[in-house]
Amino acid sequence: MEIFKIFTLESAHRLPQVPPGHKCARVHGHSFRVAIHVAGPVDAGQGWVMDFAELTKRFQPLFDQLDHRYLNDVPGLENPTSENLAQWIWTRLKPELAGLSRIVVHETCTAGCEYRGPDGPTR
Repeated sequence: MEIFKIFTLESAHRLPQVPPGHKCARVHGHSFRVAIHVAGPVDAGQGWVMDFAELTKRFQPLFDQLDHRYLNDVPGLENPTSENLAQWIWTRLKPELAGLSRIVVHETCTAGCEYRGPDGPTR
């Protein structure tokens, strides 16, 4: 079974590695939507994979580092693409969530990425 919880981050960034003149080289903001997925068996007694409140508690320190921040100033996010943001979250959250199965980052309503860890699919 896989559960997920969605968080919304309001953050600014710029992409320093894009070609000259690219619009994303300028500072701009997004209402990022981040979905944290956790997979595991359903506990027979409680009837859930994990308490959503516990998932929120474990993500909160990362949320605090990202929400209403300039992402380029966050250590490890000097080039804060959605792909790098998903990997950044995974790397820091995986030790807290053994069942972490994927991170989905939407930077707009229609664009985003999905990361399933370093051993997940790369296509």
